[in-house]
Amino acid sequence: MGFADLLNEVGGFGRFQLIHVTLLSIPGLLMASQNLLNNFTAGMPGHHCDIPNRTSIAISHNISLSEVDDRQLLRAFIPMDAKGIEFSKCTRYIKAQWHLLESNVSVVGQANLTDPETEICLDGWTYDKTEFLSTVVSEWDLVCTLRPLKQMSQTIYMGGVLTGAIIFGGLSDRFGRKALLIWSYFQLATLGTCTAFSPSYVIYCVFRFLTGMAVSGVILNAVSLKVEWIPTKSRTLVGTLSSFFFTFGQMVLAGIAYSLRDWRKLQMAVCSPFFIFFLYSWWYSESARWLVLNRRSGEALKHLHRVARINRKPEMVEKITLEVLESHMHKEVQSSKGSYTAYDLIRTIVMRRISLCLMIVWFSTSFAYYGLAMDLQKFGVNIYLMQIIFGMVDFPAKLVALGSLTFLGRRITQGTCLLMSAAMIFSNIFVPTDMQYMRTTLACLGKGFTSASFTCVYLFTGELYPTVIRQTGMGFVSTMARVGSMAAPAVLILDEVMPSLPSVVYGGAAVVAGIIAFFLPETLDIPLPDTIEDVEEKWTKKKCHKEKQAAEETEAFQETNATIEGDGRTIGLNAL
Repeated sequence: MGFADLLNEVGGFGRFQLIHVTLLSIPGLLMASQNLLNNFTAGMPGHHCDIPNRTSIAISHNISLSEVDDRQLLRAFIPMDAKGIEFSKCTRYIKAQWHLLESNVSVVGQANLTDPETEICLDGWTYDKTEFLSTVVSEWDLVCTLRPLKQMSQTIYMGGVLTGAIIFGGLSDRFGRKALLIWSYFQLATLGTCTAFSPSYVIYCVFRFLTGMAVSGVILNAVSLKVEWIPTKSRTLVGTLSSFFFTFGQMVLAGIAYSLRDWRKLQMAVCSPFFIFFLYSWWYSESARWLVLNRRSGEALKHLHRVARINRKPEMVEKITLEVLESHMHKEVQSSKGSYTAYDLIRTIVMRRISLCLMIVWFSTSFAYYGLAMDLQKFGVNIYLMQIIFGMVDFPAKLVALGSLTFLGRRITQGTCLLMSAAMIFSNIFVPTDMQYMRTTLACLGKGFTSASFTCVYLFTGELYPTVIRQTGMGFVSTMARVGSMAAPAVLILDEVMPSLPSVVYGGAAVVAGIIAFFLPETLDIPLPDTIEDVEEKWTKKKCHKEKQAAEETEAFQETNATIEGDGRTIGLNAL
């Protein structure tokens, strides 16, 4: 008897669990907005050097503005690129080249002339406002020599997510899931909203870093609160369905970004709702498992009675007493006495194997996911439409993952999703660059499989780690996911060496992780472990059982051979 039995007695997956999981999942609609926000707030609008008073200069040179439009007029001030299609983004002519306005001067003819002297954009830039009205790029001129700062803001944000995973993971095992989740909501709402009023790029990055920390706190604690109040048989369905909130949130982000198109308004729109989540989060029930294991059984009993009443099982309030609760979890309570640190994640044999495998799986999943999802402008399709497509592809991918998780198990699903993602990424290497729709389709499929892998790994990790150190474990391995998300944009630089090299790196990492995933223990329909001893005993016993079974089969086979040989000798003697 354990805590899983008590959950079944107070209603299993009843009305409380439905409300609890729904309220915890709703903020997921805006979690995608936080992670993918850089696609829109730091979008790169079309731009060229600003030419002050160019109309006045044209009039002073007797240029008839009625005969030339604004784009034609720019040809006298801005050089064209090598293909003669777009204006140079980072240079302008030192002296206006009025002869280029003549209709008979072609790009080829221009190339035959002595190249006029150019200079950098001394007066700033003019930005195209067709796609974005305002971004941090146009706000602080993060173009040309400052272009790396565009991706730097995303790397800094992911650094905050990494830091939050380390800090909030350990704190929630010490102070509780609910308390840290409430604080994370408040931090995200406050600092995320303040980001919209950033007066400089440096202040903007500081706020983004602190917001990233809060995002980790929200995700890690929400996952644990869900898992620890859900009966064993419902975990797969609930874990997958709640991830659809994140998926739908990607399309919500596209809609909000398209309607606002201003980075400050967009920042405000995706962060201010967390004040609402902060207010209703006080309704949540702290994990009774965590309370008991931290010798706060009285509080745990109150929460169990509350769950029983909401699930319309009032008779269980009388039956479940403090003695009953402690007797159900006597073994876990005895084993949990003492403090745990990150070292306990690798101290024992089984925990060490689980932690090392999960580190690789988390890193590669995040690495491939953000390698595909964080630079939508490279696909040459409308960025808002691309965001919707990338969101929509997750629905069928996760439905397939749900069926696989339910019938095939976690291990096969995790490994297969990563290997299929790698297959899509590698396939794109051999598709010509002019087949843009085929490349986009393969990228969407690859993103769908990595998204399904994310769904699985969150559920899988929560089931593999014991209650006493679950949050520390989640924080520890998800740290590698943040390292992957920080490294993904940097890998894109390798395309200067060889265009296909980033895809080789992304796909190779997914292949390695897909193989490693098959070394993890299977957790389908297995109760959550509460202590490290549970984990060691459970998987060591299974291994010993398999070894014993194999030994018995070998012994039986040898006895059969001996019998056959004995019968053969007997027959031979009779024949003589």
